[in-house]
Amino acid sequence: MIIKSSDEIAIMQEANQIVAETLCMLVDVVEPGITTLELDQRAEELCLKRNAVPAFKGYRGFPGSLCVSVNEEVVHGIPTRKRKLRKGDILSVDFGVKFRGYYGDSAVTIPVGKIDSEKQRLLDVTQESLERAIAQVVVGNRIADISKAVQDYVEGEGFSIVRQFVGHGIGTELHEGPEIPNFYQGERSPRLMAGMVLAIEPMVNMGTYKVKVLRDGWTVITADKKPSAHFEHSVAVTEDGPLVLSSRENYR
Repeated sequence: MIIKSSDEIAIMQEANQIVAETLCMLVDVVEPGITTLELDQRAEELCLKRNAVPAFKGYRGFPGSLCVSVNEEVVHGIPTRKRKLRKGDILSVDFGVKFRGYYGDSAVTIPVGKIDSEKQRLLDVTQESLERAIAQVVVGNRIADISKAVQDYVEGEGFSIVRQFVGHGIGTELHEGPEIPNFYQGERSPRLMAGMVLAIEPMVNMGTYKVKVLRDGWTVITADKKPSAHFEHSVAVTEDGPLVLSSRENYR
């Protein structure tokens, strides 16, 4: 666990606001017929205009700036000109940047045109689970409090939590300790201290929690091919409560 100073957190907020602006731009341009590669190109263009670098491009060999995951794809979908979005799809977009030596990271699931009521409920529950997780980001609480808040709510609504992928600390590295599971593993977990910055990211499935990786080595899909949703914020632990660094309020 790496504790950040107030100056470091201020830089991370700048980084995350570039991410927030980019995600809001993508929400506005997503429509039936657009390709995931075009979304990737638009995100990278805006990122570079803000003097930041896409965090995911080249990371462990990942080829895109965005992770774009459609319907049953959970995370790490690769942008391609062959993938055109269709009305009724849901698109999970995960984006990160590096800015002045620090990382920002956030994700949102976007409806493509009108979606059916069950997909909409999946999105609503996943987003609400993130809000409930953020409410637990209080000095003295434990990581387990975050995990339990997500799991209790999601499973109470009849959905399942992905276990193979979890949230993480973030700072001068994209992935730092501690891990932030979205499922409860017992009370013996690290306590939250002011200066920690956490990337909290529930991944919620309509069916089974089980997932598998496709032959491309990246794209993760649900084992039963039912839809999945993903929301994420980077959140600083402060003495005054959670500070959502990647808040999109300024761009709505």
